[in-house]
Amino acid sequence: MPDHPPSSTSAYVQETIALLGTQDPVAVLAETPDWILGRVGDLDDELLRRPEGPERWSLAQVLAHLADTEIAFGWRMRITLTQDRAPLHGFDEGAWVTRFAYADADAMDAFRTFAALRHWNLRVWRSTTPDDIERLAVHSERGPESLGTIRGMIAGHDLRHRRQIDRILASIA
Repeated sequence: MPDHPPSSTSAYVQETIALLGTQDPVAVLAETPDWILGRVGDLDDELLRRPEGPERWSLAQVLAHLADTEIAFGWRMRITLTQDRAPLHGFDEGAWVTRFAYADADAMDAFRTFAALRHWNLRVWRSTTPDDIERLAVHSERGPESLGTIRGMIAGHDLRHRRQIDRILASIA
């Protein structure tokens, strides 16, 4: 697959990374589990399953999504660190929501899974060097991406879903 010039980076990637502003991506990754627990930890199952609106996600679905994407993101980080120009496969999050029945997921089980995976992944993120952050992988939809871009995307993804969680909480209050 040919290298894509920086100008062809998808709008989604740019928007997601821009959510970080000047924040340290590893700090965002580290604080997200506690941030989530502080907002949803005391909610009952009925509230966790109440969607934001028609055709919108519930908190349980967001938490299931975060657990599953943490698996995918951990794999991407590890494969990028251990293979030259490793292939990264995209996935259809909508298909995952349906196929893995996010609406039926136990929200707090999903949260605990996310938190445990994030804790384990942070061990690797904290060990990366500046040279590691420059390593390239090749995403099946977006082309070459550095580990730094991948890390920024994951941290921005966290911030995007934090906003969503706050929006859902406001809508179900």
